Amino acid sequence: MDSITVHFPKPFWNFWTNPKRGFISTLKLACALAVLGGALTAAEPPNIILLMGDDHGWDETAYNGHPHLVTPVLDEMAAFGLRLDRFYSGAPVCSPTRGSFLTGRHPNRYGTFTPNWSIRPEEITIGHIMKQAGYATAHFGKWHVGPVKADSPTNPGAMGFDEWLSHDNFFDMNPIFSRNGGPPKKYEGESSEIVIDETIRFIKEAKQKKKSFMAVVWFGSPHEPYIGLKKDLALYANLPEKYKEQTVALTSIETGLRVTRPLNEVLQERYAEITAMDRAIGKLRDYLDDANLRENTIVWYCGDNGVPSSANVTNPFRGLKGNVYEGGIRVPGIIEWPARIPEPRISDVNTVTSDILPTLCDLADQSLPGVPIDGVSLEPLLNGEMTERPEPICFWNYNTGPEENSGREPYIEPELQAGTTPLLKQMNGVYTRTFRNLKHPKIAKQDYEGPRAITSSRYKLVIDGERSGEPARELFDLRLDPYEEHDLAQDLPAIVEILEKQLVDWQDSVLHSLTGGDY
Repeated sequence: MDSITVHFPKPFWNFWTNPKRGFISTLKLACALAVLGGALTAAEPPNIILLMGDDHGWDETAYNGHPHLVTPVLDEMAAFGLRLDRFYSGAPVCSPTRGSFLTGRHPNRYGTFTPNWSIRPEEITIGHIMKQAGYATAHFGKWHVGPVKADSPTNPGAMGFDEWLSHDNFFDMNPIFSRNGGPPKKYEGESSEIVIDETIRFIKEAKQKKKSFMAVVWFGSPHEPYIGLKKDLALYANLPEKYKEQTVALTSIETGLRVTRPLNEVLQERYAEITAMDRAIGKLRDYLDDANLRENTIVWYCGDNGVPSSANVTNPFRGLKGNVYEGGIRVPGIIEWPARIPEPRISDVNTVTSDILPTLCDLADQSLPGVPIDGVSLEPLLNGEMTERPEPICFWNYNTGPEENSGREPYIEPELQAGTTPLLKQMNGVYTRTFRNLKHPKIAKQDYEGPRAITSSRYKLVIDGERSGEPARELFDLRLDPYEEHDLAQDLPAIVEILEKQLVDWQDSVLHSLTGGDY
Protein backbone atom coordinates (compact mmCIF):
# COMPACT_ATOMS: atom_id res chain seq x y z
CA MET A 1 0.00 0.00 0.00
CA ASP A 2 1.29 3.51 -0.78
CA SER A 3 2.07 5.75 2.19
CA ILE A 4 -0.46 8.48 2.98
CA THR A 5 0.26 11.82 4.62
CA VAL A 6 -2.44 12.98 7.01
CA HIS A 7 -2.72 16.43 8.62
CA PHE A 8 -4.56 16.73 11.93
CA PRO A 9 -5.05 19.55 14.44
CA LYS A 10 -2.42 19.35 17.20
CA PRO A 11 -4.83 18.42 20.03
CA PHE A 12 -6.18 15.47 17.98
CA TRP A 13 -2.68 14.31 17.00
CA ASN A 14 -1.33 14.62 20.57
CA PHE A 15 -4.17 12.47 21.85
CA TRP A 16 -3.43 9.59 19.52
CA THR A 17 0.36 9.67 19.80
CA ASN A 18 0.52 9.96 23.60
CA PRO A 19 1.90 6.61 24.88
CA LYS A 20 -0.38 6.78 27.93
CA ARG A 21 -3.39 6.59 25.62
CA GLY A 22 -2.07 3.88 23.38
CA PHE A 23 0.26 4.47 20.39
CA ILE A 24 -1.03 4.18 16.88
CA SER A 25 1.29 4.68 13.95
CA THR A 26 0.75 7.21 11.22
CA LEU A 27 0.24 4.42 8.69
CA LYS A 28 -2.20 2.44 10.81
CA LEU A 29 -4.20 5.55 11.63
CA ALA A 30 -4.31 6.54 7.97
CA CYS A 31 -5.45 3.07 6.93
CA ALA A 32 -8.14 2.92 9.60
CA LEU A 33 -9.59 6.28 8.66
CA ALA A 34 -9.34 5.49 4.96
CA VAL A 35 -11.46 2.40 5.47
CA LEU A 36 -14.03 4.33 7.51
CA GLY A 37 -14.12 7.60 5.67
CA GLY A 38 -12.78 7.09 2.17
CA ALA A 39 -9.91 8.99 0.58
CA LEU A 40 -7.91 11.32 2.80
CA THR A 41 -6.86 14.81 1.81
CA ALA A 42 -4.72 17.46 3.41
CA ALA A 43 -6.55 19.69 5.87
CA GLU A 44 -7.94 22.79 4.21
CA PRO A 45 -6.79 26.18 5.47
CA PRO A 46 -9.40 27.97 7.58
CA ASN A 47 -11.67 30.60 6.14
CA ILE A 48 -11.45 33.89 8.02
CA ILE A 49 -14.03 36.56 8.88
CA LEU A 50 -12.83 39.49 10.99
CA LEU A 51 -15.62 41.65 12.42
CA MET A 52 -15.28 44.94 14.30
CA GLY A 53 -17.84 47.25 15.87
CA ASP A 54 -17.35 51.02 15.86
CA ASP A 55 -17.14 52.56 19.37
CA HIS A 56 -18.40 49.32 20.92
CA GLY A 57 -17.28 49.32 24.56
CA TRP A 58 -16.35 46.28 26.66
CA ASP A 59 -19.46 46.46 28.82
CA GLU A 60 -21.95 46.75 25.95
CA THR A 61 -22.87 43.08 25.61
CA ALA A 62 -25.28 41.04 27.64
CA TYR A 63 -22.60 38.39 28.25
CA ASN A 64 -20.50 41.00 30.04
CA GLY A 65 -23.42 41.80 32.31
CA HIS A 66 -25.07 44.76 30.60
CA PRO A 67 -28.42 45.39 32.33
CA HIS A 68 -30.34 46.49 29.23
CA LEU A 69 -28.76 45.27 25.99
CA VAL A 70 -30.12 42.38 23.94
CA THR A 71 -27.17 40.67 22.16
CA PRO A 72 -28.10 36.98 21.79
CA VAL A 73 -25.65 36.27 18.96
CA LEU A 74 -22.57 37.71 20.63
CA ASP A 75 -23.68 35.98 23.83
CA GLU A 76 -23.84 32.65 22.02
CA MET A 77 -20.44 33.20 20.43
CA ALA A 78 -18.99 33.96 23.87
CA ALA A 79 -20.68 30.90 25.35
CA PHE A 80 -19.44 28.43 22.72
CA GLY A 81 -16.19 29.93 21.42
CA LEU A 82 -13.05 31.47 22.90
CA ARG A 83 -14.00 34.48 24.98
CA LEU A 84 -11.14 36.96 25.29
CA ASP A 85 -11.89 38.73 28.55
CA ARG A 86 -8.78 40.93 28.39
CA PHE A 87 -8.90 42.00 24.77
CA TYR A 88 -7.61 45.48 23.91
CA SER A 89 -7.95 47.79 20.95
CA GLY A 90 -4.56 48.89 19.66
CA ALA A 91 -5.49 52.50 20.46
CA PRO A 92 -8.33 54.32 22.26
CA VAL A 93 -9.68 55.78 18.98
CA CYS A 94 -10.70 54.33 15.65
CA SER A 95 -8.22 55.05 12.80
CA PRO A 96 -5.15 54.04 14.83
CA THR A 97 -6.80 50.82 16.01
CA ARG A 98 -7.71 49.95 12.42
CA GLY A 99 -4.09 50.43 11.43
CA SER A 100 -2.97 48.03 14.17
CA PHE A 101 -5.63 45.53 13.07
CA LEU A 102 -4.34 45.58 9.49
CA THR A 103 -0.57 45.66 10.11
CA GLY A 104 0.16 44.09 13.49
CA ARG A 105 2.08 47.31 14.23
CA HIS A 106 1.38 50.24 16.48
CA PRO A 107 -0.14 53.05 14.38
CA ASN A 108 2.43 55.63 15.50
CA ARG A 109 5.01 53.68 13.48
CA TYR A 110 3.43 54.95 10.26
CA GLY A 111 1.82 58.20 11.34
CA THR A 112 -1.79 57.09 11.87
CA PHE A 113 -1.92 59.06 15.09
CA THR A 114 -5.61 59.78 15.48
CA PRO A 115 -8.85 59.76 13.42
CA ASN A 116 -8.43 60.93 9.80
CA TRP A 117 -4.67 60.35 9.72
CA SER A 118 -4.03 57.81 6.97
CA ILE A 119 -1.86 54.73 6.82
CA ARG A 120 1.25 54.77 4.59
CA PRO A 121 1.33 52.97 1.22
CA GLU A 122 4.43 50.93 2.15
CA GLU A 123 2.71 49.13 5.01
CA ILE A 124 2.14 45.38 4.62
CA THR A 125 -1.30 44.26 5.77
CA ILE A 126 -3.28 41.11 6.39
CA GLY A 127 -4.81 41.76 2.95
CA HIS A 128 -1.42 41.44 1.26
CA ILE A 129 -0.42 38.41 3.30
CA MET A 130 -3.59 36.39 2.91
CA LYS A 131 -3.81 37.21 -0.78
CA GLN A 132 -0.26 35.88 -1.16
CA ALA A 133 -1.39 32.75 0.68
CA GLY A 134 -4.04 32.17 -2.02
CA TYR A 135 -7.06 33.60 -0.24
CA ALA A 136 -9.80 35.68 -1.82
CA THR A 137 -9.80 38.91 0.19
CA ALA A 138 -12.43 41.61 0.71
CA HIS A 139 -13.20 44.60 2.90
CA PHE A 140 -16.70 45.79 3.74
CA GLY A 141 -17.79 48.84 5.75
CA LYS A 142 -15.74 51.46 7.54
CA TRP A 143 -12.15 51.92 6.27
CA HIS A 144 -10.88 55.15 7.88
CA VAL A 145 -7.17 54.71 7.21
CA GLY A 146 -7.32 56.73 3.99
CA PRO A 147 -9.82 57.42 1.19
CA VAL A 148 -11.50 54.48 -0.53
CA LYS A 149 -11.56 56.11 -3.99
CA ALA A 150 -9.76 54.45 -6.90
CA ASP A 151 -6.72 56.74 -7.07
CA SER A 152 -5.98 56.63 -3.33
CA PRO A 153 -2.66 54.85 -2.64
CA THR A 154 -4.11 53.61 0.65
CA ASN A 155 -7.52 52.33 -0.48
CA PRO A 156 -8.45 48.73 0.37
CA GLY A 157 -7.28 47.51 -3.04
CA ALA A 158 -3.85 49.05 -2.54
CA MET A 159 -3.75 47.41 0.89
CA GLY A 160 -4.26 43.90 -0.48
CA PHE A 161 -8.02 43.43 -0.80
CA ASP A 162 -9.41 42.00 -4.03
CA GLU A 163 -12.65 43.91 -3.64
CA TRP A 164 -14.34 46.35 -1.33
CA LEU A 165 -17.61 48.08 -0.60
CA SER A 166 -16.40 50.69 1.85
CA HIS A 167 -16.72 54.14 3.38
CA ASP A 168 -13.93 56.58 4.15
CA ASN A 169 -15.27 57.00 7.69
CA PHE A 170 -18.34 55.85 9.63
CA PHE A 171 -21.88 55.45 8.26
CA ASP A 172 -25.46 55.07 9.39
CA MET A 173 -28.82 53.90 8.04
CA ASN A 174 -29.02 53.97 4.22
CA PRO A 175 -25.22 54.24 3.91
CA ILE A 176 -23.25 55.64 0.99
CA PHE A 177 -20.42 53.36 -0.12
CA SER A 178 -17.84 53.16 -2.88
CA ARG A 179 -17.56 49.80 -4.61
CA ASN A 180 -13.96 49.08 -5.61
CA GLY A 181 -13.14 52.78 -5.71
CA GLY A 182 -16.07 53.78 -7.90
CA PRO A 183 -18.43 56.75 -7.42
CA PRO A 184 -20.27 56.83 -4.08
CA LYS A 185 -23.72 55.22 -4.14
CA LYS A 186 -26.50 55.03 -1.57
CA TYR A 187 -27.57 51.58 -0.36
CA GLU A 188 -31.01 51.52 1.20
CA GLY A 189 -31.42 49.63 4.44
CA GLU A 190 -29.92 48.90 7.85
CA SER A 191 -26.17 49.30 7.49
CA SER A 192 -24.98 46.23 9.41
CA GLU A 193 -27.24 43.97 7.36
CA ILE A 194 -26.02 45.57 4.13
CA VAL A 195 -22.35 44.83 4.83
CA ILE A 196 -23.18 41.29 5.96
CA ASP A 197 -25.20 40.65 2.79
CA GLU A 198 -22.15 41.78 0.79
CA THR A 199 -19.98 39.46 2.84
CA ILE A 200 -22.24 36.50 2.12
CA ARG A 201 -22.20 37.31 -1.60
CA PHE A 202 -18.40 37.44 -1.54
CA ILE A 203 -18.16 34.11 0.27
CA LYS A 204 -20.46 32.42 -2.25
CA GLU A 205 -18.32 33.66 -5.13
CA ALA A 206 -15.10 32.59 -3.43
CA LYS A 207 -16.43 29.08 -2.87
CA GLN A 208 -17.56 28.85 -6.49
CA LYS A 209 -13.93 29.54 -7.39
CA LYS A 210 -12.85 26.94 -4.81
CA LYS A 211 -10.83 29.53 -2.90
CA SER A 212 -10.44 30.04 0.81
CA PHE A 213 -11.62 33.51 1.83
CA MET A 214 -10.84 36.31 4.24
CA ALA A 215 -13.44 39.03 4.75
CA VAL A 216 -12.77 42.07 6.94
CA VAL A 217 -16.10 43.57 8.02
CA TRP A 218 -16.00 46.84 9.91
CA PHE A 219 -19.48 47.93 10.97
CA GLY A 220 -20.60 51.56 11.20
CA SER A 221 -22.51 50.76 14.39
CA PRO A 222 -22.81 51.80 17.10
CA HIS A 223 -20.94 55.06 16.34
CA GLU A 224 -23.03 58.21 16.81
CA PRO A 225 -25.24 59.72 15.44
CA TYR A 226 -27.57 56.86 16.32
CA ILE A 227 -30.41 55.63 14.12
CA GLY A 228 -32.38 52.47 14.92
CA LEU A 229 -35.10 50.42 13.28
CA LYS A 230 -38.53 50.62 14.92
CA LYS A 231 -38.46 46.98 16.00
CA ASP A 232 -35.10 47.48 17.70
CA LEU A 233 -36.04 50.81 19.27
CA ALA A 234 -39.09 49.12 20.78
CA LEU A 235 -36.83 46.81 22.81
CA TYR A 236 -35.49 49.80 24.71
CA ALA A 237 -38.62 51.94 25.08
CA ASN A 238 -38.69 51.52 28.86
CA LEU A 239 -35.18 52.30 30.01
CA PRO A 240 -34.83 53.44 33.66
CA GLU A 241 -36.39 56.79 34.50
CA LYS A 242 -33.07 58.18 35.75
CA TYR A 243 -31.81 58.43 32.17
CA LYS A 244 -34.53 60.92 31.30
CA GLU A 245 -33.07 63.38 33.78
CA GLN A 246 -29.64 63.48 32.13
CA THR A 247 -28.51 64.98 28.84
CA VAL A 248 -25.54 64.28 26.59
CA ALA A 249 -23.98 66.00 23.58
CA LEU A 250 -23.68 64.21 20.25
CA THR A 251 -24.26 64.74 16.52
CA SER A 252 -27.68 65.77 15.23
CA ILE A 253 -28.89 63.67 12.29
CA GLU A 254 -30.75 66.73 11.01
CA THR A 255 -27.87 69.24 10.98
CA GLY A 256 -24.69 67.19 11.35
CA LEU A 257 -23.68 69.49 14.22
CA ARG A 258 -23.46 69.01 18.00
CA VAL A 259 -26.73 68.95 19.87
CA THR A 260 -27.79 68.18 23.45
CA ARG A 261 -30.44 65.48 23.93
CA PRO A 262 -31.99 63.41 26.76
CA LEU A 263 -29.82 60.41 27.62
CA ASN A 264 -32.69 57.91 27.51
CA GLU A 265 -33.43 58.73 23.85
CA VAL A 266 -29.75 58.50 22.93
CA LEU A 267 -29.31 55.14 24.66
CA GLN A 268 -32.46 53.76 23.07
CA GLU A 269 -31.07 54.52 19.62
CA ARG A 270 -27.53 53.32 20.43
CA TYR A 271 -28.73 50.04 21.89
CA ALA A 272 -30.98 49.54 18.87
CA GLU A 273 -27.92 49.82 16.62
CA ILE A 274 -26.01 47.27 18.70
CA THR A 275 -28.90 44.83 18.54
CA ALA A 276 -29.16 45.28 14.75
CA MET A 277 -25.43 44.61 14.41
CA ASP A 278 -25.78 41.53 16.60
CA ARG A 279 -28.64 40.25 14.42
CA ALA A 280 -26.58 40.80 11.25
CA ILE A 281 -23.74 38.72 12.70
CA GLY A 282 -26.32 36.04 13.39
CA LYS A 283 -27.39 36.11 9.75
CA LEU A 284 -23.78 35.51 8.73
CA ARG A 285 -23.38 32.59 11.14
CA ASP A 286 -26.64 31.05 9.92
CA TYR A 287 -25.37 31.25 6.36
CA LEU A 288 -22.10 29.57 7.35
CA ASP A 289 -24.13 26.77 8.95
CA ASP A 290 -26.36 26.33 5.91
CA ALA A 291 -23.36 26.31 3.55
CA ASN A 292 -21.46 23.77 5.71
CA LEU A 293 -18.69 26.33 6.22
CA ARG A 294 -19.01 26.95 9.94
CA GLU A 295 -16.67 24.21 11.15
CA ASN A 296 -13.54 25.54 9.46
CA THR A 297 -14.28 29.28 9.46
CA ILE A 298 -12.77 31.63 12.01
CA VAL A 299 -15.23 34.33 13.07
CA TRP A 300 -13.42 36.93 15.20
CA TYR A 301 -15.31 39.86 16.70
CA CYS A 302 -13.95 42.89 18.58
CA GLY A 303 -14.55 46.59 19.20
CA ASP A 304 -12.23 49.38 18.03
CA ASN A 305 -12.10 51.45 21.24
CA GLY A 306 -13.89 52.03 24.51
CA VAL A 307 -17.29 53.56 25.07
CA PRO A 308 -17.77 57.25 24.13
CA SER A 309 -19.05 59.93 26.49
CA SER A 310 -22.51 59.89 24.88
CA ALA A 311 -23.11 56.35 26.20
CA ASN A 312 -21.15 56.16 29.44
CA VAL A 313 -23.68 54.66 31.85
CA THR A 314 -22.52 51.07 32.52
CA ASN A 315 -18.76 51.28 31.82
CA PRO A 316 -17.09 49.91 34.98
CA PHE A 317 -13.58 51.03 34.05
CA ARG A 318 -11.66 54.26 34.50
CA GLY A 319 -11.63 56.43 31.39
CA LEU A 320 -13.51 56.49 28.10
CA LYS A 321 -12.85 56.49 24.38
CA GLY A 322 -9.70 58.54 23.85
CA ASN A 323 -7.99 57.54 27.14
CA VAL A 324 -5.22 55.00 27.70
CA TYR A 325 -6.97 53.86 30.88
CA GLU A 326 -8.93 50.59 30.64
CA GLY A 327 -12.19 52.31 29.72
CA GLY A 328 -10.64 53.62 26.51
CA ILE A 329 -8.96 50.42 25.30
CA ARG A 330 -10.72 47.39 26.80
CA VAL A 331 -13.21 46.01 24.25
CA PRO A 332 -15.25 42.86 23.56
CA GLY A 333 -13.26 40.04 21.96
CA ILE A 334 -14.54 36.63 20.81
CA ILE A 335 -13.17 33.96 18.45
CA GLU A 336 -15.25 31.11 17.03
CA TRP A 337 -13.61 28.25 15.13
CA PRO A 338 -15.28 24.91 15.87
CA ALA A 339 -12.54 22.87 14.15
CA ARG A 340 -9.88 24.25 16.50
CA ILE A 341 -12.00 25.45 19.44
CA PRO A 342 -14.50 22.60 19.93
CA GLU A 343 -15.24 23.42 23.57
CA PRO A 344 -16.00 26.84 25.11
CA ARG A 345 -13.13 28.60 26.85
CA ILE A 346 -12.58 31.90 28.62
CA SER A 347 -9.12 33.46 28.47
CA ASP A 348 -7.71 36.14 30.75
CA VAL A 349 -4.50 36.46 28.71
CA ASN A 350 -3.87 40.03 27.53
CA THR A 351 -4.57 40.20 23.79
CA VAL A 352 -4.82 43.10 21.33
CA THR A 353 -5.80 43.94 17.75
CA SER A 354 -2.10 43.94 16.78
CA ASP A 355 -2.13 40.18 17.39
CA ILE A 356 -4.37 39.53 14.39
CA LEU A 357 -1.66 39.75 11.71
CA PRO A 358 0.91 37.46 13.39
CA THR A 359 -1.85 34.98 14.22
CA LEU A 360 -3.01 34.82 10.61
CA CYS A 361 0.59 34.48 9.42
CA ASP A 362 0.97 31.38 11.60
CA LEU A 363 -2.35 29.89 10.52
CA ALA A 364 -1.64 30.47 6.83
CA ASP A 365 2.02 29.40 7.10
CA GLN A 366 3.24 32.80 5.96
CA SER A 367 6.32 34.69 7.12
CA LEU A 368 5.95 37.87 9.14
CA PRO A 369 6.75 41.11 7.31
CA GLY A 370 10.38 42.12 7.70
CA VAL A 371 9.58 45.10 9.94
CA PRO A 372 9.01 45.49 13.70
CA ILE A 373 5.73 43.81 14.69
CA ASP A 374 4.03 44.76 17.96
CA GLY A 375 1.56 41.88 18.14
CA VAL A 376 2.15 38.21 18.95
CA SER A 377 0.66 35.09 17.42
CA LEU A 378 -2.32 33.76 19.32
CA GLU A 379 -2.12 30.31 17.74
CA PRO A 380 -0.87 28.86 21.06
CA LEU A 381 -3.89 30.45 22.74
CA LEU A 382 -6.20 28.86 20.19
CA ASN A 383 -4.58 25.53 21.04
CA GLY A 384 -5.04 26.07 24.77
CA GLU A 385 -1.28 26.33 25.30
CA MET A 386 -0.85 30.04 26.17
CA THR A 387 -1.46 31.02 29.78
CA GLU A 388 0.45 34.30 29.81
CA ARG A 389 1.38 36.86 27.17
CA PRO A 390 5.11 36.62 26.31
CA GLU A 391 5.62 40.39 26.07
CA PRO A 392 3.82 43.56 27.22
CA ILE A 393 1.36 45.66 25.22
CA CYS A 394 2.13 49.36 24.78
CA PHE A 395 -0.34 52.19 24.14
CA TRP A 396 0.49 55.74 23.12
CA ASN A 397 -1.65 58.76 22.27
CA TYR A 398 0.88 60.70 20.21
CA ASN A 399 0.94 64.47 20.78
CA THR A 400 -0.06 65.71 17.32
CA GLY A 401 0.06 69.43 18.20
CA PRO A 402 3.71 69.95 17.23
CA GLU A 403 3.24 67.58 14.29
CA GLU A 404 0.45 69.66 12.80
CA ASN A 405 2.27 72.95 13.34
CA SER A 406 5.68 71.82 12.13
CA GLY A 407 5.28 72.66 8.45
CA ARG A 408 6.30 69.11 7.57
CA GLU A 409 5.81 67.82 4.03
CA PRO A 410 2.81 65.61 3.36
CA TYR A 411 3.65 61.95 2.99
CA ILE A 412 0.94 61.59 0.33
CA GLU A 413 -0.17 64.27 -2.13
CA PRO A 414 -3.12 66.17 -0.57
CA GLU A 415 -5.47 65.62 -3.53
CA LEU A 416 -5.07 61.87 -3.05
CA GLN A 417 -6.06 62.22 0.61
CA ALA A 418 -9.44 63.87 -0.04
CA GLY A 419 -12.40 61.62 0.81
CA THR A 420 -15.48 61.18 -1.34
CA THR A 421 -18.07 59.27 0.69
CA PRO A 422 -20.33 61.64 2.66
CA LEU A 423 -21.55 61.05 6.21
CA LEU A 424 -24.04 62.74 8.51
CA LYS A 425 -21.51 64.44 10.77
CA GLN A 426 -19.99 67.74 9.68
CA MET A 427 -16.35 68.60 10.18
CA ASN A 428 -15.07 72.04 9.28
CA GLY A 429 -18.31 72.66 7.41
CA VAL A 430 -18.12 69.60 5.12
CA TYR A 431 -19.67 66.13 5.20
CA THR A 432 -16.66 64.20 3.90
CA ARG A 433 -13.26 63.57 5.47
CA THR A 434 -9.81 64.61 4.30
CA PHE A 435 -6.88 62.53 5.54
CA ARG A 436 -3.30 63.45 6.30
CA ASN A 437 0.07 61.81 6.90
CA LEU A 438 3.28 63.78 7.33
CA LYS A 439 6.95 63.05 6.78
CA HIS A 440 8.92 62.89 10.01
CA PRO A 441 12.62 62.69 9.08
CA LYS A 442 14.12 63.49 12.50
CA ILE A 443 13.34 62.53 16.08
CA ALA A 444 13.09 65.24 18.75
CA LYS A 445 12.69 65.02 22.54
CA GLN A 446 9.10 66.28 22.34
CA ASP A 447 8.19 63.35 20.09
CA TYR A 448 8.11 61.07 23.17
CA GLU A 449 5.25 63.02 24.77
CA GLY A 450 1.56 62.19 25.06
CA PRO A 451 -0.48 59.85 27.29
CA ARG A 452 1.05 56.38 27.18
CA ALA A 453 0.89 53.06 28.98
CA ILE A 454 2.52 49.66 29.15
CA THR A 455 0.63 46.58 30.33
CA SER A 456 2.43 43.46 31.53
CA SER A 457 0.59 40.32 32.51
CA ARG A 458 -0.16 41.88 35.89
CA TYR A 459 0.88 45.52 36.13
CA LYS A 460 0.06 48.59 34.07
CA LEU A 461 2.12 51.76 34.07
CA VAL A 462 0.33 54.89 32.86
CA ILE A 463 2.29 58.09 32.12
CA ASP A 464 0.49 61.41 31.72
CA GLY A 465 -2.84 59.60 31.49
CA GLU A 466 -4.78 62.71 32.49
CA ARG A 467 -2.85 64.96 30.05
CA SER A 468 -1.77 67.01 33.03
CA GLY A 469 1.34 68.45 31.40
CA GLU A 470 3.95 67.09 33.81
CA PRO A 471 4.32 63.34 33.04
CA ALA A 472 2.75 61.83 36.17
CA ARG A 473 3.35 58.10 36.66
CA GLU A 474 0.62 55.76 37.90
CA LEU A 475 1.00 52.03 38.50
CA PHE A 476 -1.92 49.63 38.79
CA ASP A 477 -2.16 45.94 39.60
CA LEU A 478 -4.81 45.03 37.01
CA ARG A 479 -5.38 41.57 38.45
CA LEU A 480 -6.39 42.99 41.83
CA ASP A 481 -7.50 46.44 40.66
CA PRO A 482 -8.98 46.24 37.13
CA TYR A 483 -10.70 49.60 37.61
CA GLU A 484 -7.40 51.45 38.20
CA GLU A 485 -8.47 52.96 41.51
CA HIS A 486 -5.29 52.40 43.55
CA ASP A 487 -2.01 53.93 42.38
CA LEU A 488 0.96 51.81 43.51
CA ALA A 489 3.72 53.92 41.94
CA GLN A 490 5.06 55.12 45.30
CA ASP A 491 4.90 51.62 46.81
CA LEU A 492 6.56 49.74 43.94
CA PRO A 493 9.18 52.06 42.41
CA ALA A 494 11.29 49.16 41.07
CA ILE A 495 8.40 47.94 38.91
CA VAL A 496 7.77 51.50 37.70
CA GLU A 497 11.42 51.76 36.67
CA ILE A 498 11.41 48.44 34.79
CA LEU A 499 8.19 49.16 32.92
CA GLU A 500 9.18 52.73 32.06
CA LYS A 501 12.50 51.50 30.62
CA GLN A 502 10.62 48.97 28.47
CA LEU A 503 8.19 51.68 27.34
CA VAL A 504 10.95 54.13 26.34
CA ASP A 505 12.86 51.40 24.48
CA TRP A 506 9.67 50.63 22.60
CA GLN A 507 9.14 54.32 21.81
CA ASP A 508 12.68 54.43 20.38
CA SER A 509 11.71 51.67 17.96
CA VAL A 510 8.37 53.29 17.09
CA LEU A 511 9.94 56.65 16.31
CA HIS A 512 12.59 55.01 14.14
CA SER A 513 9.72 53.49 12.16
CA LEU A 514 8.00 56.88 11.98
CA THR A 515 11.04 58.39 10.23
CA GLY A 516 10.58 55.80 7.47
CA GLY A 517 13.45 53.66 8.76
CA ASP A 518 11.54 50.40 8.22
CA TYR A 519 11.21 51.00 4.49
